[in-house]
Amino acid sequence: MSLVSRAPFVLLPCLLAAVVSAGAQTRWTVDPKASLAWWQMNPHLNHLWATTCPEEPSWRPGEGRSTGWIVGQIRNPKHGYAGVDDTTIVPLYQRARVRAVCTEAVDGQVLVADSVAWRGVSGEVVVRGAALVTGEERRDAFARNAVLETNRYPLMRFIIDSLIDVSRQGDTVRGTAMGVFSLRDVKKPMTASVRAWSDAGALRVLAKLRVPARTLPEEFGLSRIALGMGVTSGIWYDLFMGIDVVLRLDSAPAR
Repeated sequence: MSLVSRAPFVLLPCLLAAVVSAGAQTRWTVDPKASLAWWQMNPHLNHLWATTCPEEPSWRPGEGRSTGWIVGQIRNPKHGYAGVDDTTIVPLYQRARVRAVCTEAVDGQVLVADSVAWRGVSGEVVVRGAALVTGEERRDAFARNAVLETNRYPLMRFIIDSLIDVSRQGDTVRGTAMGVFSLRDVKKPMTASVRAWSDAGALRVLAKLRVPARTLPEEFGLSRIALGMGVTSGIWYDLFMGIDVVLRLDSAPAR
């Protein structure tokens, strides 16, 4: 991931605590033009990753991409179909800075009861599955139609119940979001690692989920036939899903 017309993976938290009192509940809303969701397989075989924001200049499609992509201006895309196990560079093309250029595929809001200690956090992030692209048209059509079935299940969601293990270093807040992830209307309790910091007058939040690839058919009802040898032969180890969102503080206090 999710892991959107309202979009999947949800997170919250963090700075700008100075602008509100500890006792006031605050509401943070996703800026859809500046926010994105993504997924990446491990091993990615130099082509198995996707984003809802292909407009981002630092993003690159991988091997076997469709025509029309302009690549190589910043860095060249991956080549060859190497099956290298890699859980360190996830996502592969993380953006260096926020640009309000994205397809509006992610939506949501986060409520914070105590914005000093970041207690009483709840919310939801929603992702439009059909907006996820790998850069290869046939692969993307297959993913929408046969794997995610986005016509039937258009949205992925992460409902946040709480934020735990909160720590702060400099202007960066880290924690673990406890909640429920929904894919193809199947709901599963999951945790997501969260990192957040103030950025351009807003709150930038990165969150990441990790799902063992072999569990996708049983846990979320994905077709074994559609997933093919990646799952049945154990070629894929993990599916990572996440968000890189900008949260803006609502001017009116939450009730």
